[in-house]
Amino acid sequence: MIQAATSEVTIHYNKLHADPTQGETLDIVLKKMKHRLVERMSSSTADTLGLSRAILCNDSLVKRLQELERTESMYKGLVEHAKRMLKAHFDVLQTYQQFGNIFAAISVREPQPRASEAFRIFSELHRNLEKDGIKMIKSLKPILADMGTYLHKAIPDTKLTVKRYADAKFTYLSYCLKIKEMDDEEHSYAAIQEPLYRVETGNYEYRLILRCRQEARVKFAKLRSDVLEKIELLECKHARDLASQLRKFIQGLSTLASETVERLESIPNLFPIEVDLKASAFQYKSALKFQPEEELEEEVHQAEEAIEIPPAKSSNGGRDTIDELLAGFEEIDLNKSSAASAAESNNDLLVELGLADIDLSAGASTMGANLLEDPLIPDLGDFGK
Repeated sequence: MIQAATSEVTIHYNKLHADPTQGETLDIVLKKMKHRLVERMSSSTADTLGLSRAILCNDSLVKRLQELERTESMYKGLVEHAKRMLKAHFDVLQTYQQFGNIFAAISVREPQPRASEAFRIFSELHRNLEKDGIKMIKSLKPILADMGTYLHKAIPDTKLTVKRYADAKFTYLSYCLKIKEMDDEEHSYAAIQEPLYRVETGNYEYRLILRCRQEARVKFAKLRSDVLEKIELLECKHARDLASQLRKFIQGLSTLASETVERLESIPNLFPIEVDLKASAFQYKSALKFQPEEELEEEVHQAEEAIEIPPAKSSNGGRDTIDELLAGFEEIDLNKSSAASAAESNNDLLVELGLADIDLSAGASTMGANLLEDPLIPDLGDFGK
């Protein structure tokens, strides 16, 4: 019509002052919900319902996200298994320490010099083994901390970015679907040569949806590049650091084992040890005397008249009263306070090493049997048999 005009043509238009928040209507929200449901459906279910999900499933980030979830599951298993192994080593080291304390006490009380020296050397050996083990666990703690940072901070941050990207993607697809529906509506009205009210009144809604789609597309593209960059960094860190971390962990355990063997081989042959025992060494003092049970005939005693006896004055100045008050105090174990302090120090050491929440009595969760069935995992052949 403009090309056919022979005179000057004046075009009047309404300037669009679009507010993107006005474009996110209930229809857009429902379309986003539909896209979320379709993405979680299988291909057969979507085809049966007549829903297209190709634009969602062909996204390369879906497979990258699945690989990220498998990596997260593997890291969870590795960290848990490593912590349980270090906790088991810690329990063995506490046994070494108790052995050392017991043999040190025996060496102090042993009158024979040669036997006392042997017990002392044996106790020092166990105490040194405990110190070497604690030193090894402290040296391996940064490795677990690094793996924990990757597991509990880097991966969740990337998954949060993926979640925001998915929301932006569904928003963009919803606006695209809305534009398509409005175009189809215009074509259908034009086919029957009927006027469309929104077109005759400036088509404000259509232009608003176009502006919202453009902004959603910009946000979608930005978040997609951010997600790709973060996943790429995570994969590089995983490929670069995991092998070195596991190598350091195994080297730490190997070093501890070799140092233990060297310490055991460095001490002289201490056994057998000759100890002088007294004749009464195996005669234990017991407060309770054993009395064999005898069947006694029950005798009925005649009741006698009660006679009041005045209390006698103590000649030792109340000493009997003090003895009565202090009765039973000699049975108090003075080692309980030291045992409590030792248990408290062990708990503090476990907290320092990051192993306080590990319970070896509970069953260990596997790293995922499904992980070994994954088609992306290389075939191990007969290695696991």
